Amino acid sequence: MAQSHDKMLHRLQKESFGYFARECNPSNGLVRDNTSRLAPSSIAVTGFSFAVYVVAVERGFMSRGEALKRSLNAVRFFASSPQGAQPDATGHRGFYYHFLDMEKGARAAGCELSTMDTGLLILGMLVAREYFSGDGARERELRERIGKIWRRVDWQWACNRALSLSHGHVPGKGFLKNRWRGYSEGLLLYVLALGSPTHPLSRESYRAWTQTYQWKRVYGYDYLYAGPLFIHQFMHAWVDFRGLQDEFMRERSADYFENSRRATYVQREYCRRNPLGFQCHSKLSWGITACDGPGPCVRRVGGRTVRFLGYHARGVPFGPDDGTISAGAAAASLPFAPEIVLPTIGYFLKTEVGKRDPCGFAASFNPMFSSPTPQKFWQSKYNFGLNTGLLILMMENFRSGLIWGLMRDCRPIVRGLQCAGFSGAWLPSPKISD
Repeated sequence: MAQSHDKMLHRLQKESFGYFARECNPSNGLVRDNTSRLAPSSIAVTGFSFAVYVVAVERGFMSRGEALKRSLNAVRFFASSPQGAQPDATGHRGFYYHFLDMEKGARAAGCELSTMDTGLLILGMLVAREYFSGDGARERELRERIGKIWRRVDWQWACNRALSLSHGHVPGKGFLKNRWRGYSEGLLLYVLALGSPTHPLSRESYRAWTQTYQWKRVYGYDYLYAGPLFIHQFMHAWVDFRGLQDEFMRERSADYFENSRRATYVQREYCRRNPLGFQCHSKLSWGITACDGPGPCVRRVGGRTVRFLGYHARGVPFGPDDGTISAGAAAASLPFAPEIVLPTIGYFLKTEVGKRDPCGFAASFNPMFSSPTPQKFWQSKYNFGLNTGLLILMMENFRSGLIWGLMRDCRPIVRGLQCAGFSGAWLPSPKISD
């Protein structure tokens, strides 16, 4: 990689890290969902923070002592916070509520016990457990508490007497109707759940999951379809899937990393073709994903009616698409296709999207939607921890493979991959004990 590119990525990582430096409550380790002062903590963003701190230590953005202090405070909070069926608890059956009060850590806004967000929280903790491997009392305490938190997650309960995992549970109402079916970031959950030493799911659950996949051909690329770009990225923030194949991918002579590379090219090709004629779509300006938007509203723009969305999962090539782009989403595809992502990062950094934001990139923007700001077009006024954390980890995996390397030694992840039928590359053949 050219030195100029490395400097560019270093700058972007450092600026993005500012989100986690500023939006954390150091006393309990909780991290805010977004930069709105009224936003609660997101357990998923808090999960990302564990791994972001590891990157920050290695890149010189934070001392090891400060990273350990924040991580240990968070782990102590989650280990000791109330678990129970009462609606004002922090969690139940090892799962945690999606949003928590930043100060008290209690359930916020009547949200659900979230399987996915708990999974992301656990993944971040497992990264910290691998990284802080020293013999000191605080590092030992961190590892021991994470082990206890990990073991009490009741994945079998979260299936609610079915093979597939539910999206979550609401006190007094029961399990959510939606389940983790169809290719998505849910792959991470099944790997975690199959690797559990206490409440594991069966191989049949994983097979039932892959049977809901959709293999499509788009713009000449054959790939496992998902519209929003983040779906093709989340699992790769944590696990190096290069050369790893499950039964589904073996039958197609591919792997999930190659699949995400193809999805990245589909994204760029869609924006190059720009079938809906949006102002900002081009071969250098792309990144259609779940992000903030200027809506919900309907406006007449350039003689046509456009329905603008708010925070929504946008996707290609089948939509929805309202002309809103996330520069960070394009940048997070860096490990898959640096030959097309590096020029796009350079392009965005030269525009208003990358010049003025304290977190590197504005979270999202839409030039079709005029705004009475110096930029003259809509940009999200908030940054979001999920987007920022994903960007930091994906850039680090491209630059050094740091998180990938740590997770290759993570026994729960190794066991989960083996139980799902993965083989190849760095994955050991025999199953190992916890």
